Amino acid sequence: MAPVRTAGAIATLISVAIVSYFLCKTTQQKSSGKKKLQGRRTGLVAAIGNTPLIRINTLSDATGCEILGKAEFLNPGGSVKDRVAVKIIEEALESGALAEGGVVTEGSAGSTAISLATVAPAYGCRCHVVIPDDAALEKAQILEALGATVERVRPVSITHRDHFVNIARRRALEASEITSTTRKESQIDANDSSQINGHSISEEKQNMQFSSECKGGFFADQFENLANFRSHYEGTGPEIWEQTGGNLDAFIAAAGTGGTVAGVSQYLKDKNSNIKCFLIDPPGSGLYNKVTRGVMYTREEAEGRRLKNPFDTITEGIGINRLTENFKMAKLDGAFRGTDMEAVEMSRYLLKNDGLFIGSSSAMNCVGAVRVAKALGPGHTIVTILCDSGMRHLSKFHNDKYLSEHGLTPSATGLEFLRLS
Repeated sequence: MAPVRTAGAIATLISVAIVSYFLCKTTQQKSSGKKKLQGRRTGLVAAIGNTPLIRINTLSDATGCEILGKAEFLNPGGSVKDRVAVKIIEEALESGALAEGGVVTEGSAGSTAISLATVAPAYGCRCHVVIPDDAALEKAQILEALGATVERVRPVSITHRDHFVNIARRRALEASEITSTTRKESQIDANDSSQINGHSISEEKQNMQFSSECKGGFFADQFENLANFRSHYEGTGPEIWEQTGGNLDAFIAAAGTGGTVAGVSQYLKDKNSNIKCFLIDPPGSGLYNKVTRGVMYTREEAEGRRLKNPFDTITEGIGINRLTENFKMAKLDGAFRGTDMEAVEMSRYLLKNDGLFIGSSSAMNCVGAVRVAKALGPGHTIVTILCDSGMRHLSKFHNDKYLSEHGLTPSATGLEFLRLS
């Protein structure tokens, strides 16, 4: 009987070994799939993130605090949105929602679109962008130079089917539909295309079609896609913590999609719940009211008395009148309001005294950093985000004629616009 038992034991061991081999092989294959994608973070994509955290000397000296700015304008695509673009595309490829040769669509006022157009080719994808026609012209020019297809549409409420975000969502569906049919079936008559999209577009856009070689469409959905939040929780937040050695007292930033302020605030709070996190909100946005009062609209806004569409501000990429899935993840201790005049004055002050040429959202963030410094008092370390440079804001925020037409000509000689000498 012993030889039989021995043979049985050997057979069992061989069976276990075979099963273990195939289980291990399957796990390795699944793991190697992700590693292969992560391994593609070479070249341009590998240069995204790990941006410097720089001391803003004049603001620090004036407030007695250490005011530090995360220089996100040094990313390859020129803004903090590079991080978001990489995370959205990689997660979509890993999940199968996007394939190489596919088209990434997005509705964006500029920076996210530019980042997607910058990094998409590194993953074998193309980019189709829908932007409001009141966005700075140079942003559309940059997108076209990067090879993206650009649609400029009139700005309307997010509830309207022809809001630029909703059009971008439809474009992704159209690309996927074309991919699933034959070339003949995918040909769309120019007039029908105009009717399908529900708005008037140029003859060039009417004749524009997704290639039959297109491998489907994917809507990036930066406002609701939590890959946005994760890019900052896993990247920007840890970098700030490491660069400060964990020695910071507060963080402040404005919100558009809400991904940056949510990801960074939640990470820092998870590391140290005593770190204060704040929002700085531009005119016309409802987030200040939501954070401080628990309601999104003032009485005037609820009654539809707002003067402009979509926001009463010249800043771009920040301010919103709805709660996004990304913003819902934020852990905030309070909020401040900023004005267009303060943002304009801040941008000119930093350019003249610190050599920092920043865009409108970065300027608003710096306004917020000073507000926090004044609230906390001297001796604190405050971090904010320098989202992008002024190079994308030449036709509006950094255009003297445009500012004059809107009563925003800067005149301050110092920081008196924030009640600082």
